[in-house]
Amino acid sequence: MVQIKTPEQIAKMREAGLVVAAIHAATREAAVPGATTLDLDQVARKVIADHGAKSNFLGYGGFPATICTSVNEVVVHGIPDDKTVLKDGDIISIDAGAIVDGWHGDAAYTAFVGTGHAPELVELSRVTEESMWAGIAAMKVNNRLVDISKAIESYIRRQPRPATGKYGIIEDYGGHGIGTEMHMDPHLLNYVARKRGKGIKLVPGVCLAIEPMVSLGTAQTEVLQDDWTVITTDGTWSSHWEHSIALTEQGPLVLTAPDCGRAKLAQYGVEVAPDPLG
Repeated sequence: MVQIKTPEQIAKMREAGLVVAAIHAATREAAVPGATTLDLDQVARKVIADHGAKSNFLGYGGFPATICTSVNEVVVHGIPDDKTVLKDGDIISIDAGAIVDGWHGDAAYTAFVGTGHAPELVELSRVTEESMWAGIAAMKVNNRLVDISKAIESYIRRQPRPATGKYGIIEDYGGHGIGTEMHMDPHLLNYVARKRGKGIKLVPGVCLAIEPMVSLGTAQTEVLQDDWTVITTDGTWSSHWEHSIALTEQGPLVLTAPDCGRAKLAQYGVEVAPDPLG
């Protein structure tokens, strides 16, 4: 069953989303050469505590940290520790979440550590992020779930191929519903699978976490022995971007973006719903 939210509930999710945005801002500033991924986790813990919120990652299925820190070939679910030291030229995807009064927010971004990154890495992150925004722009009343998947995949496929030969749209992980739990129905693929059909009709009150993950090679992944860390099977580096979005009568509302997604969605001719928090 897909959970439909009232405007009041969406306002609570916006509160959680702004905590996530604050985590992103703080960890982005802290993701410098010499920092450990555990340092970043401690930064996130402080932001959550300062906002009086709760972590939805810590303890989830036994996950031992507040954020996921996925460096280079790690696609998602990297566990922060004091041994992984960020180096100049690394890329890191930071996935973070928060709970306010029982309502969840969830978002991820890819950051560049230091300087001197290869152009294909800069382009990889750009393509992944822009495919997310293309998917968000397709989150319209009376569209279907597959329209979001199609928008994400189509954007990626239209881009010039990288020097490595192709972009791999990760197949084993995707977006999801969000609300009173972090992961809820429906599951959202980042590509079109004909056998899955068109999916649910998008109506006001549907809330989704849209999160493409793209590598510079394979679409295939494997999980390391810690039962969490997901890497590409060919060792190519990857990018992960995510926002939580509520669909309203007035249009989409990007709950985890400080400006509700207004600036980016304007590029797609999409007007965002008013911020319920004013």
